[in-house]
Amino acid sequence: MLLAIDIGNTDTTLGLFEDEELHATWHMATSIHRMADEYAAILLNLLRHQGIDTSAVKQVALCSVVPPLIATYRELFQRYFHISPLVVGAGVKTGVSIRMDNPREVGTDRIVNAAAAHHLYGGPVIITDLGTATTFDAVSKEGDYLGGAIAPGIDSAAESLFIQAAMLPRVELVRPKYAIGTNTIAAMQSGILFGYAGLIEGMVARIQKELGGKAKVVATGGWAELIAKETPIIDVVNPNLALVGLRLIYLMNKTE
Repeated sequence: MLLAIDIGNTDTTLGLFEDEELHATWHMATSIHRMADEYAAILLNLLRHQGIDTSAVKQVALCSVVPPLIATYRELFQRYFHISPLVVGAGVKTGVSIRMDNPREVGTDRIVNAAAAHHLYGGPVIITDLGTATTFDAVSKEGDYLGGAIAPGIDSAAESLFIQAAMLPRVELVRPKYAIGTNTIAAMQSGILFGYAGLIEGMVARIQKELGGKAKVVATGGWAELIAKETPIIDVVNPNLALVGLRLIYLMNKTE
């Protein structure tokens, strides 16, 4: 079995593949303060709760936007699984040519998403990842990573309103009944939820224009399902896009 791990700024997503089938997925909070032994305790319990023998995990692929945790996870897998994980980064074959001014600036999570999206849906394709940040990635017909855009994430925007505005409360991010809020909470929910749907529509329209035609739009990340219900611009929601990409990249490098 292959364990794929996407370490984000806020959440870490794990997926266990048996051949091509995604057998199980888990989510846990990302923390640079946890030691390798603590992460190991969490992971071992997750596997056992799912009825999976830890010895069945033979391969590991991970990407991280939190550099200090790479060493932590390496230690975890070497000590408890006797595996050296494949860490997506410089020198790892991804199948994606990066056309940015400085390729090293591109987060590995975005490259992993690009590899998966092009493999699953072809190109050109636009990926919007609705997580800690809201990102947009453009991938050409040939599978080249062309660049993208970065906006504050939905959580970040909502929290900023609460922190910066003395009269505004912290709100639950659920769909309001109307765009015209008749109380403060409904008005904030409208502005955040419908506002981000409009942000995505506007950004996708601009990116498609620069690409020169229609591109499939794939949404991933924790808020993808909620936002996709509010706009027809999103063609596909795939919460496991990064996990699929990690598996593909592992296989590319395994055959070398």
